[in-house]
Amino acid sequence: MSDFSTARGKMVDGQVRTSDVTDPRIIDAMMALPREIFVPEDRRALAYLDLDLDVSERGAPKRYLIKPMVVAKMIQAAEIKSTDNVLVVGCATGYTAALAAKLADRVTATESDPALAAKASDILASLGLGHVTIVTAAACKGAPAHAPYDVIILEGATEIAPDTLYGQLAGEGRLVGVFAMSGAPRAVIVTHSHSDFGRRALFDASVPVLPGLEQPPAFVF
Repeated sequence: MSDFSTARGKMVDGQVRTSDVTDPRIIDAMMALPREIFVPEDRRALAYLDLDLDVSERGAPKRYLIKPMVVAKMIQAAEIKSTDNVLVVGCATGYTAALAAKLADRVTATESDPALAAKASDILASLGLGHVTIVTAAACKGAPAHAPYDVIILEGATEIAPDTLYGQLAGEGRLVGVFAMSGAPRAVIVTHSHSDFGRRALFDASVPVLPGLEQPPAFVF
């Protein structure tokens, strides 16, 4: 067994299972996907640690793969079905998109950094995940051409109400992400039902804010 395979097993057993992630499909997907290939070569030793992992190119704006435990718990809360159409917002190099692709029928993933979007496309193609489409777009825009979505996953926090993304949810659709608008940041699930949106807190979580979903600066005159 390789060092990465051993680390992958420890990540699942020590971070994911212990956080009440019990869906065997998620466990199997995380055991199967080589997370290290989504990470720059000089940082691959960090691929399975419990941290928000910077995968940006040197000198580029920071972009992260968020903590494996947070991703796993949000995906479990979203209850992705094998027939679902899923959007991953701010996918960075594509790890969460790959996890979703193991569970769903179709996945679209957006990334604002064109270089990272191209890298995600290459990695996902190398894994044979041909039902994932990568779109270069700002996080706040979503990907309306492939909507409506049964599930939307935010690969990072939002400091604003993502109204445009809500508009891309199908009836009974679910959006999961970390909301950092006021008070302690928390993972939240928003459900679209009968032209209304219900919101429920899931667990406390702190992850980097996605570019494009920041609170606009306040100007004082």
